[in-house]
Amino acid sequence: MMAWGHDAPAQVTVHMHVRPVGGVMRTLVRIPLEAVRDVDFPVIEGGYLDVARLEPRLAGLAQIWVGDVVVVYEDGVAVGKPRVAGTQISVESDRSFASFDAADAHFREPLPANEEKLFWKQVFFDVALEFPIRSAGSKFAVKPGFADLGERVQTVLHYGDRVFLLPGDQEAFPLEPSWWQAAGRFVRMGFFHILEGTDHLLFLLCLVVPFRKFRPLVWVVTAFTAAHSVTLIASALGWAPEALWFPPVVELAIAASIVFMAVGNILGWAGHRSWMLAFGFGLVHGFGFSFALRESMQFAGGHLVAALLAFNGGVELGQVAALAVMVPAVAFAFRYVDERVGAAVLSALVAHTGWHWMWERWERVARYSIALGTADLLVILKWVLAGMVVWAIGWLVQRRFA
Repeated sequence: MMAWGHDAPAQVTVHMHVRPVGGVMRTLVRIPLEAVRDVDFPVIEGGYLDVARLEPRLAGLAQIWVGDVVVVYEDGVAVGKPRVAGTQISVESDRSFASFDAADAHFREPLPANEEKLFWKQVFFDVALEFPIRSAGSKFAVKPGFADLGERVQTVLHYGDRVFLLPGDQEAFPLEPSWWQAAGRFVRMGFFHILEGTDHLLFLLCLVVPFRKFRPLVWVVTAFTAAHSVTLIASALGWAPEALWFPPVVELAIAASIVFMAVGNILGWAGHRSWMLAFGFGLVHGFGFSFALRESMQFAGGHLVAALLAFNGGVELGQVAALAVMVPAVAFAFRYVDERVGAAVLSALVAHTGWHWMWERWERVARYSIALGTADLLVILKWVLAGMVVWAIGWLVQRRFA
């Protein structure tokens, strides 16, 4: 009897351990057996997996589904194809992949017997690969390449004492990045994050509308930059509330900031207060930037400070690029319409979008039971006091040089 081919599973988690051992990069991989498709699995009476008949095919399946998709780079150059050094079938309760040594030892154990009556959808397929390398002291990078195993794939990769949580379509990344590699990666990340963040772009547009020239925008943009830099870096370092409700609340506040600034532009009272509003709302937007950064800090290696500064620098570059387009575009448009009417219409469109975002995000916030513990209250109080101090300093500087 055979279990016929099947569709890709909805959710797949891949576990990997990589370690240079002698002249090879030993790579241990665990995937669900059901992720191996277009295969007729032999079964015994009752529909259970026939491990004895499957055993001769395991090495070939390992090469196709694991060996051919994982790529290891040594000092920037892809190494040769791996050798399949071992295969194993593991039950769901097996915990050997908790460490490299335990997983490595598991490959020396015999395959499960047919008498254990394993169902093919409830077991793991373990594969040991050996990639040829020149030296264990080289700089290594890995491209997992498991996106085709399921509809949604994540890879948990262990390297030494570090653990990476990677999406299925993860490109090659250095396991031990240099500071300049980390900085380059995070500059790009910050740059594209601001350009892909429609809410942040609309807030910048609200700052541009009252002025439409670069020179009057200097203090406003400086205040926004200073504020979001503070909260971005501090939040990434863990100096922010850790409650699950905090990110949705911040996203709600960002939408509210857009509506507030847009309405202020319509009523004509936001212009002369723009730098103060930009600073206050910049603190909120900084938390929003940090949420995108947290999951990526695993790629910083030992260069945390460089990564944080680089991401912030990338955000600033993206912000400058956005303003370089917005300022002349708005100024050009207002040549053909009355400035007050144009500002009101443009701000009304922005306010309409922000209002819809507010209600959508409010519905998400309403799902949480928000209870502030003492620790959360202390963190919030510290941020309020710090914000007041920095705002006062900015006000004094602006009065001195404006």
